[in-house]
Amino acid sequence: MNSDYLHYVHVGIHVLVVLLLPPFLRGVINRVKANFGGRVGPPIWQPYYDLIKLFQKGFVISNTTSGIFVWGTVVVFVATFLAAMIVPFGWTDAPFSFGGDMILFAYLLGLSRLFLVLTALDTGSPFEGMGVAREISFACLTEPALFFGLLVTAFLSKSAQMGTMLNEKMMSEWEVGASSLLLVIVSWFIVMLAENSRIPFDDPNTHLELTMIHEVIILDHSGPLLGLMLYAAEIKLLMFAALVVRIAVPLTSDPWLNWGIFFLAVCAVAALIGVVESIMARLRMPEVPKLLATACVLAGLAFLLVVRVTI
Repeated sequence: MNSDYLHYVHVGIHVLVVLLLPPFLRGVINRVKANFGGRVGPPIWQPYYDLIKLFQKGFVISNTTSGIFVWGTVVVFVATFLAAMIVPFGWTDAPFSFGGDMILFAYLLGLSRLFLVLTALDTGSPFEGMGVAREISFACLTEPALFFGLLVTAFLSKSAQMGTMLNEKMMSEWEVGASSLLLVIVSWFIVMLAENSRIPFDDPNTHLELTMIHEVIILDHSGPLLGLMLYAAEIKLLMFAALVVRIAVPLTSDPWLNWGIFFLAVCAVAALIGVVESIMARLRMPEVPKLLATACVLAGLAFLLVVRVTI
């Protein structure tokens, strides 16, 4: 098969995975939690039904908001979607792949968070302001952990291109920096739980404003705007799961087998999140920074170890 044609086929699969797989992961998490609780639980396809229902509804916008509330929501979704186009999934490269693209990846995540915060503050509600304060405070610890992890893979691969950092040579990189990569996996799993507002950092099912983080930020969103926010959050979960998977499960030489392995691996990560949420309670707010600082220290230690090995 022509290499250019093959490239476009894998780009198409990547786009379909970004658009279709994220709600399925939320369904897997909910099903695992239901099984642990001895309940039947909602259908695994329920997140798809929820999104379709939200996009069919109208929405209510407060008179106190400006255009930032609506267009900021769109920016959050677009920035998150573009960031997912940079992370390689089951193919060697991502649709957007170039030297130094990990910097753009970090900036797109930052842009998404910036407009998430602006849409919340635009409502003028004290509850949203409280959620924003928590979101920004915790991001001060999750972002360094994420970036230290990226630096570890960049040093091992000697590249700042995500496709090269997380390609099929990861197996040989495990032989050089196994301890560093193991620390990065643990650190990124903790960061994934925090960035996606999962237990023990946040409870996506809670309705008590004083304990929420992400859910309180989108409290005034409704209809399609709420659907876009939830859809963006699900894509973000897929992105972080993909980062963990691409380090923990190196690619094989068969590109089609890699897509199957990737699907099973991200579902396994979602199931593991469901297990964590079934056996752990939400942390008290003062305890959250301690766990995030631990993730940051683990990633920093991984970086120091890999610098010692590679230089």
